Amino acid sequence: VVWCVVGGFLGAKILYWITEWKSILENPGFLGATLTDGFVVFGGIVGGIFTAYVYCRVKKMDFLKFFDTLMPSVALAQGFGRIGCFLAGCCYGRETTSHFGVVFPASSQAPAGVSLIPTQLISAGANFINMIILLVIAYNFSYTVAKNKGKNKSLPAGGIGYIYMILYGIGRFLIEFLRNDYRGEVGFLSTSQFISIFFVICGAGLLLFSVRKHRAVPA
Repeated sequence: VVWCVVGGFLGAKILYWITEWKSILENPGFLGATLTDGFVVFGGIVGGIFTAYVYCRVKKMDFLKFFDTLMPSVALAQGFGRIGCFLAGCCYGRETTSHFGVVFPASSQAPAGVSLIPTQLISAGANFINMIILLVIAYNFSYTVAKNKGKNKSLPAGGIGYIYMILYGIGRFLIEFLRNDYRGEVGFLSTSQFISIFFVICGAGLLLFSVRKHRAVPA
């Protein structure tokens, strides 16, 4: 887990620099100036998972089962991370006249004096719900074999991780419509929405493939 945190921080930082490539070309000193701030969550997820994969290969561990064990904790950590975003004022939402809007102080990273959608808290709630769903699925299906006419109905190794990818990707794609901070663009989509599409497609494809392969094995 410690190595995954290190890999996650590196991945989050590298993806941030990728999204800010224009600023780097204009001012190479931008790299050093942003060493301690500016991270992209998707880069952290990918960096952490990649680090876990390398670690498991070196230690001859079952990566998919480790992947399943890790992802509910990742969702929990992301939820608290978004609360941190709320306290700092980053990752803020669009202006709103709703009673649920939040006015940030001048010391915040968000525009001060205007009512904004608290997208950070919405993201935090979505991540906590994601964690609960993953834990419920893991508890109900686990790796036990359900005897049902000789067919293996248990969830395959990696299934929890794939479901995380689907749920997080969908949630992130939708929440991006409410955000108003600059976070890079790919056409008419934000960088995170663009990555979310591939995240969901990969998660769904891997889940479908693993389930079909798993059920083909006699119980």
